[in-house]
Amino acid sequence: MPPKTGYQNRIELLQGTLDLLILQTLQWGSQHGYAITNAIRANSQDLLQVETGSLYPALHRLEKQGWVKSEWRQTEANQRAKFYTLTASGKKRLLAERDRWSQMVTAITGVLDAVGNEG
Repeated sequence: MPPKTGYQNRIELLQGTLDLLILQTLQWGSQHGYAITNAIRANSQDLLQVETGSLYPALHRLEKQGWVKSEWRQTEANQRAKFYTLTASGKKRLLAERDRWSQMVTAITGVLDAVGNEG
C-alpha cells in the first residue's frame, strides 16, 4: 500500500480536541477565525486541517461557555472580521483541558506500550 500524502495524511481530531486547540491558539493573542485555522495547520506541520464547518460552531460554543469573547475589528487586509479572545475563565479551562489531554496521552501510551498483561 503506498504511503498517504497530502489530504489523506491529515489526522482526524478526537472529539473535544478542537476546543483545546482553539483555546491554546487564542492563548497567543486575539485572532480571527481564518488566523486560528492557519495557526493550527502551521503548528501541526499541516497535519491538522480545521474546516470552517467545524471551527465556527466550536467558537460559538466556546463563546457561549464564556471561555472566549469576540468583537468585530479590521484585519491587516482592512477587512471586517470577528476577533476572538481568551477570557480569564477560558485560561482556566485551557489549563484543565491540557491536564486532561496529558492524562489521555499517558493512558493511551500505557495501552500501546503494554507487554501483554491481558488476562
